[in-house]
Amino acid sequence: MRIGWIGVHAEGIPALEAVCAADYDVVGLMTLRQDKAERRCGSADYDAMCERFEIPLYEVDNCNDPSSIAILKSWNCDLLVVLGWGQILGSEALQQARIGTVGAHASLLPHNRGSAPVNWAIINGEQQTGNSLIWLVEGVDSGDLIDQRSFPISDYDTCTTIYDRVAESNGDMLIQLLQQLEAGERPGTVQLETGEPILPRRRPKDGVVNWNSSSEEIYNLVRALARPYPGAFAYLNGEAYRIWNAAVLPLSRPLAAPGTVLGPVKSPEDSACGILVATNNGAILVVEVEDASGRVIQGKELSEQSWTGQRLSNAA
Repeated sequence: MRIGWIGVHAEGIPALEAVCAADYDVVGLMTLRQDKAERRCGSADYDAMCERFEIPLYEVDNCNDPSSIAILKSWNCDLLVVLGWGQILGSEALQQARIGTVGAHASLLPHNRGSAPVNWAIINGEQQTGNSLIWLVEGVDSGDLIDQRSFPISDYDTCTTIYDRVAESNGDMLIQLLQQLEAGERPGTVQLETGEPILPRRRPKDGVVNWNSSSEEIYNLVRALARPYPGAFAYLNGEAYRIWNAAVLPLSRPLAAPGTVLGPVKSPEDSACGILVATNNGAILVVEVEDASGRVIQGKELSEQSWTGQRLSNAA
């Protein structure tokens, strides 16, 4: 079976390694041109993997460009695998594999179709998510379901820990599909129509913290946008600060005007230090920020900032 591959996000690496280690024939890999890939959250360098397994690597601007379609045609593949790729494949690209084109979406489809499903699931306080392998068709995450794997979202998860599970499940589901195809099967179940709106694409500006939210909502936003995503952020004295890490406290009443820096939190353990910031129902402990120059401030250094009494805001 000749397999073509399209991907740029790190979530596709474990699956590619699993398929190659199982001696399947990956005849070519298409990824984004490096300068464009560097602007994508969670992008990965596929060069080492392709060199290791002797897979021809092609860098493109768009998988639907005529030059990209010509590459796909040249592969003469039976199956096209699309994992961790932000562009929607057009009809011509989808027709370049004899059996079909498969992709994965990091949710339990048909729930959370659309962009950034892991980030949205955490932001919305959902306690379960998963990963779905589907036959790709024109449309947003609407193809027949091949397989699904579910996993819980704990209060300690971030976008990174969830995507680690997504990446692992990609390989498991894909190997199982390849075995089914070799046996002459073509699994697939039509997705139910739920009427849910498609998740909108998130922009960096969507990460601004609304301090009039609850502590839990702010905590969820911070961990949903942790590295490699752009981070939640707020303004202090007109300067933007990215908030990379925070902790929620078991409080249930307002302590001060939302966004007010209540004071430093001190500890002999550096990682436990930070600043306490008021929310609409208590406070959160901010333990790591990054200023506009790229300087990371955390631990004892953060607790020593003279910000007590000042207010963080959602606008410069």
